[in-house]
Amino acid sequence: MVDDVLDYLVVGAGPAGLQLGRQLEQAGHRYLLLEAGPTPATFFTRFPRHRTLISINKKHTGWTDPELNLRVDWNSLLDDGPDPLLFTDYSAELFPPAETFVRYNADYAAKHKIAIRYDTRVTRISRDSESALFTLTDGDGNTYTTKRLIMATGVTKPYIPDVPGMELVDQYADFDTDPAQFTNKRVLILGKANSAFETADSINAYAAVLHVAGPRPVKLAWRTHFVGHLRAFNAGVLDMYQLKLQHAILDGDVREIRKDEDGYHVKFAFARADEVVKEIRYDRVIAATGFRFDASMFDEDCRPELAINDRFPAQTSSWESVNVPGLYFAGTITQVRDFKKATSGFIHGFRYGVRALSKVLEERYHDNEWPQTVLKAETGELVDAVLKRINRTSGLFQQFGFLADILVVEGGQARYLEEMPVARFADTPLNDAEDAFLITLDYGPDHDKVDPFDFTVKRASQDVANDSGEGHYLHPIVRHYRRGELVATHHVTENLENEWDRPVHVEALTKFFTDQLA
Repeated sequence: MVDDVLDYLVVGAGPAGLQLGRQLEQAGHRYLLLEAGPTPATFFTRFPRHRTLISINKKHTGWTDPELNLRVDWNSLLDDGPDPLLFTDYSAELFPPAETFVRYNADYAAKHKIAIRYDTRVTRISRDSESALFTLTDGDGNTYTTKRLIMATGVTKPYIPDVPGMELVDQYADFDTDPAQFTNKRVLILGKANSAFETADSINAYAAVLHVAGPRPVKLAWRTHFVGHLRAFNAGVLDMYQLKLQHAILDGDVREIRKDEDGYHVKFAFARADEVVKEIRYDRVIAATGFRFDASMFDEDCRPELAINDRFPAQTSSWESVNVPGLYFAGTITQVRDFKKATSGFIHGFRYGVRALSKVLEERYHDNEWPQTVLKAETGELVDAVLKRINRTSGLFQQFGFLADILVVEGGQARYLEEMPVARFADTPLNDAEDAFLITLDYGPDHDKVDPFDFTVKRASQDVANDSGEGHYLHPIVRHYRRGELVATHHVTENLENEWDRPVHVEALTKFFTDQLA
C-alpha cells in the first residue's frame, strides 16, 4: 500500500505519459506513472497490427535547426536538453517498424529517469468527497493517492457499432494477421479509417474479393489535411477498386450479420442506391471500426462524462474533465477537443498539448505564470517577434489552428506567450485585454472542399493576381481581439517553402499592426 499523497498520478506510460512525466520531473513535483504493461509504450507492441508506423519519420531535411526538424519528425518526444533523444536517430525509414518506436520510448524513459511502476493495471479509481483526493487500486490490491489525476491511457477498447451479429466477426484488435489464410476468400472489412485500409492492403494480393465498407465516404488525408483520414501509404485498395480488379469500396450501412456453414451473410443498405438492401456472402468479416476510452474503472461518483458516441472523455479547454475537478487527460484521448480537424490524436500533435498541459498545471496549482517574453510595444519589435516565431515554431506548425501564440499589448509593453490552446484564451484574463493578438498557423476556409492538385480551380478566398486574400494552404493568421471581441484578421501570404520573411510578408504585417494599434 502506498500511503504518501502524490502531487500527480499519471495512468499510462505511452508517449503522452512519458512526455508529461518528463515535464513533471523537470518541475520537481511528486508524481508517478502507472503502466499496465512491462515496458513503456506497451500499446505499440501490438498496434498497428501490421507493425508499420504511418507517422512520418523524415530524417533528412537539409536543416540544422532542431526546432524546424520537428516540423517533419512525427515520432520524437520533446526533449529540450543539450543532447536531445530523437527518433530520427533510431531509423532512417520514412515509415519505420513499430518495434523501433517501443525501443525509443524505453530509452527516453531511462534517460530522463521518469518514475514509472510497470505491470500495474489500475482496476478502480475512487475520489474522496471531502478531501477531493483520488485513490487508485491496482490488480494486486495496492493503492495510490493523489491530488490530481491525469489519464494518458489512450483508447484501449474496440468501438463496436450496434449492429446485430457484430459479435460474430473478427476484431482488428486481435485477429490473426497472416495474409495467407485469406487466399481466394471473399473478405469484408468494416471501417474506412487507416486501420481498415491497413488491413485491406495486407491481404489485397491474396483475397479473391475484398470489400471495405462504411456509412461515410472515404476521406483522403492529402485533401482534408487531417492525418487520421486515409493516408496514401494505405490506399492501394483504392487503385484495385477503380481499375476494376474485383475489390470494391461499399458506401452504406450494415443492417445485420449472420453466420452459417456457408460463411457470413451481410445485409447491406447501399447509400448510392437509395438504401437498396442487398445480402452479400463472405468467407471472413473483420471489424476495424475504431477504439474508445475505457471509463469502467471509475467509481460512479467520479466517472468522467463521455462525448462523441461515448468514445472520449469530455474535456474543458484546459483538458480537465467537464464534471470531475482535478481529473485531466493527455495524449490521443485529447482529440475530442479538435476531433478530425487537427492533430491532438497523434504524437506530433499531443506532444505539444502535453507541454501546454504542464503549463496549465503550473499556473493553476503552483502559482507559476505562463512563460512569457516582455517586449516594447513598438510595431517593428512586435512584427519581428511574430515573424521569428512563425518562421521557426514546430508547435504551431504541427498543432495548426489549435495552439496559438498570444501577444498582449498593454501601454508601452507587450507580453508574448507561446503555444496556448486557442479555446483556452477566452477562459483566461487575457481575454479582457484591450489589445490581444492570437497568432496561429492554419489552413484557409474550405481547404478540404476542393482537390488540392486541381490547379485549375481558383478558391474564392484567394486573389491570385494580387497575391493576397485568405489563402488555402498552411499559413500564419493574426487575429486582433479587443476585450474578447474579434475586431480584425490578417492572413500572412502563403509560401511554398513555409518561409514568411519576404518583403511582402513584412510590409503587410507591419501595416496591420500599425493600423490596429493606431
